[in-house]
Amino acid sequence: MTKIKIAVTGIGNCASSLIQGIEYYKSDNKEPVGLMHWDLGGYKPTDIKVVAAFDVDARKVGKDVAEAIFAPPNCTTIFCPDVPATGVKVKMGRVLDGVSDHMKNYDEKYTFVVSREPEAAKADVVNELKNSGADMLLNYLPVGSEEAVRFYAECALEAGVAFINNMPVFIASDPEWAKRFEERNIPVIGDDIKAQLGATITHRILASLFEKRGVKLDRTYQLNTGGNTDFLNMLNRSRLASKRESKTEAVQSILSQKLDDDNIHIGPSDYVAWQKDNKVCFLRMEGRLFGDVPMNLELRLSVEDSPNSAGVVIDAIRCCKLALDRGIGGVLYSPASYFMKHPAIQYPDDEASRRTEEFIAGIRER
Repeated sequence: MTKIKIAVTGIGNCASSLIQGIEYYKSDNKEPVGLMHWDLGGYKPTDIKVVAAFDVDARKVGKDVAEAIFAPPNCTTIFCPDVPATGVKVKMGRVLDGVSDHMKNYDEKYTFVVSREPEAAKADVVNELKNSGADMLLNYLPVGSEEAVRFYAECALEAGVAFINNMPVFIASDPEWAKRFEERNIPVIGDDIKAQLGATITHRILASLFEKRGVKLDRTYQLNTGGNTDFLNMLNRSRLASKRESKTEAVQSILSQKLDDDNIHIGPSDYVAWQKDNKVCFLRMEGRLFGDVPMNLELRLSVEDSPNSAGVVIDAIRCCKLALDRGIGGVLYSPASYFMKHPAIQYPDDEASRRTEEFIAGIRER
């Protein structure tokens, strides 16, 4: 099989975990723990290669990707410290709304230090994507980067490369954007990556369990805390509209009767610097059993946030490559429903899983 050539915008914790993972699984003696698929349509994790990268932080721009993934403010677990040089230098990207103003008031070790290099024009990004031979562009920009995400989506369209939108700015789930990718026959997967085993997927499974066991769910909340730049960025509540919509819809879509807005609260709670990339979810669900007898469930989930997302992105990349190999463009509905919080079509998780396996096997087109 040929290599899967990826370009990445946003060399933060999530990109760091993904790139570490590509190297981590190269060992022939390595038990493939932590993967949903070792071989996906003939592609293994080790078939993925980074060929282009963009960021705006002065400590990353101009550095080899293998060095940049460990630069501050990245703080995720280093589970593969010996990533060899890739020969790919991180290029200066476009800032736009990618850096929230409030983050300028924090210690540099926690936040971005915007490079003084000239910002990239669209032509610069498009040319880099074309010249690198990238098959696809992965978006890892901060929550709330509405203009910046659309800028990179435009670049992907113009360069003719596929787009995987891991963040909650609606591209694949926006009919207008979806139509543009379909017209160009370019695959797109989005929006907002689900963790491998995180707060949202756990909440969805429990909500489904309530339904299947005849328990009436009356109200629920999901509060998350963490200490990475994602949580620091989200202290600016004005950047959270799409994030809240994405996470809330992911749970509401499981219920046969949606909860009133007053009875469901899902979203980040606070930034705790010493947690670093550890994310803690506090989940409460209140319902009624047989005879209207009340019950409640409380759960605390602690995960390393960025490796948790990489375990899903590594499959999204390979599904996107299969679409390219097969000449399939537009939204990949089945993989998106399984991998993303806010896909164009929300299927129950067991159905999304089945449809994705059918897509991988070539039984289902999209």
